[in-house]
Amino acid sequence: MSVFSRYRIVIPVLNQLRYTRQGVESLIEHGVAPGDILVIDNASTDDTPRWLADTPALRSVHNRVNLGCGGAWAQGAFLCGDADWVVLLNNDILSGPRAIDTMLDAAEREGLKVVSPALLEGDDDYGFATFAPDYQRRMAGTVRRGWFHGVCFAVHRSVFEQIGFPDTDRRLGGHEDIEFLVRCLRSGLPVGTVGDAVLHHFGSITQKAIKQETGAKTLGDRHYFYSRLGLGWLGRKRFKLQRERQRERWSREEMAQHGSSLHMLRSGSRWRPV
Repeated sequence: MSVFSRYRIVIPVLNQLRYTRQGVESLIEHGVAPGDILVIDNASTDDTPRWLADTPALRSVHNRVNLGCGGAWAQGAFLCGDADWVVLLNNDILSGPRAIDTMLDAAEREGLKVVSPALLEGDDDYGFATFAPDYQRRMAGTVRRGWFHGVCFAVHRSVFEQIGFPDTDRRLGGHEDIEFLVRCLRSGLPVGTVGDAVLHHFGSITQKAIKQETGAKTLGDRHYFYSRLGLGWLGRKRFKLQRERQRERWSREEMAQHGSSLHMLRSGSRWRPV
């Protein structure tokens, strides 16, 4: 493909075909061309390889070994050099109205180089398909500057040229998004999360499955992650406290203005702002 596309979507997967198929169908329903989706199969052992082979409209890569999330992100970003934006996306999502296009429209309006959509997480016992349009109207124009999340973040290709690809170190497991966020912030890159687009996220389905299968409580080394950021014990405490205070401030202001926040958790048929 010699002509630049506005975006390509990279979806790393490891088994969990039901969620992958559901997420892909949701994206296509909301305006994404199948050829703009690249599925990175990290050595799935279920029917994922067969489904991808039977769905030639999608681009896909099958890895013989699990490269991890960061490895798949970097691989996908490298393979999508023909796009202005690379959207790194979890497989266990549902798309709100034209979520990818409206997210990028907002990023370009706000001058952001990395951008995430609003996020509704948990069980879809509230009817996301009917809830999302009204939520999106209420939250349009709302921006959390200085934060994006790992469920979905779109990276302008100039960012990769400036700071490189996501880290492929497997010991970062579960922290690759924060590592990339910190690199962006330290480089002065404008990043944010916007209310003009929304996704439903079922909640780290693949990570939970790996933990259940292996018996591991965590997939990464938290202390190693902080050491990679150059943070000792006191630095870690300050980093976590600053993030928590900023999150609470954003949530409080958004709830007061809109009655919702840009990150909501669904539990026990009730919402909790994050």
